[in-house]
Amino acid sequence: MTYKLYYAKKTASMGIRVILEELQAPYQLIDSTVDRSLPRPAKQVAVNPNGWLPVIEWDSGAMYEAAAITIFLCDRHSEAGLAPKFDTPERGIYLQTLVYFSNSVQNAFQLTYYPDRFADTKEHEASAQSRGIRRLRETWQVIDDQIGSNHWTLGEQFSAVDIYLFMLTTWLRQYLGHPDVNEFPNVKRIADKVLLRPSVQAVYQSWIANPEY
Repeated sequence: MTYKLYYAKKTASMGIRVILEELQAPYQLIDSTVDRSLPRPAKQVAVNPNGWLPVIEWDSGAMYEAAAITIFLCDRHSEAGLAPKFDTPERGIYLQTLVYFSNSVQNAFQLTYYPDRFADTKEHEASAQSRGIRRLRETWQVIDDQIGSNHWTLGEQFSAVDIYLFMLTTWLRQYLGHPDVNEFPNVKRIADKVLLRPSVQAVYQSWIANPEY
């Protein structure tokens, strides 16, 4: 079985691709875009009417939402050990952190990248963007505090949560007023270790060459 990953750089589909690499699962990239003025694959839009990425397809189904895809893939390929087992204490914090990334941190990014989605008028977009920047600092501080002295985000074991954390740090842009990752030393420490993994080196070549790309 080969997964089909609807994919574009600078999107959460890059994080899902890293997970597929770590799982050593066969996959095919289906080129797409976040530019709504350009055509996108019909199947992508059929699965996710929002038109966003990532979307993943397999022999018996398809789904969207990066956190949901992460949970699905890691449970489907549990032998890779990218997720805590169901009966371990770490399972709860694993699920909590992925949902927090998706629901809180990513929402703050959306406020800064797409303020028009959160404002009724053009005049109010700057206020939405400003609130998003403050919210980014708040949410990343929560994660930094959660990590504490842990070796990895959840403790001693590397997991998909660490990949997701790294992916989100690559979205920080100083020209938009985002906080610098160095403000969150525990987050930075984890992200730096994730960056060394061969899967990340392969997928994030463009970002490594130019973090502002």
